[in-house]
Amino acid sequence: MKFIIAIIQPSKLEEVKAALSEVEVVRLTILDVQGFGRQRGQTEQFRGHEISVNLLRKVQLQIAVNDDFVEPTINAIIKGGRSGETGEVGDGKIFVLPLDDCIRIRTGERGKAAI
Repeated sequence: MKFIIAIIQPSKLEEVKAALSEVEVVRLTILDVQGFGRQRGQTEQFRGHEISVNLLRKVQLQIAVNDDFVEPTINAIIKGGRSGETGEVGDGKIFVLPLDDCIRIRTGERGKAAI
């Protein structure tokens, strides 16, 4: 089992959800987050003053999958989250972590059956 964390542009959320649905990944958690990487924020005008906005709005997806679904999930996130054919700085990142256990609270099922 793996735990996939993806940070994507908010404007790409619906496209990523559609791509995940195509590969039968329908259980996910979505969080609104802020951060910066290579983009390093941006400069904006506010009431006549130039201010630096260091944190940019992003969306974080958290997805627990069985091993058979890891690559299809990653490919779906890339397909839906990439800007254009080659992508752009700020499209996001995907992190794949080992998932030791998963427990369904309602039934007490564990492991693959709980996902």
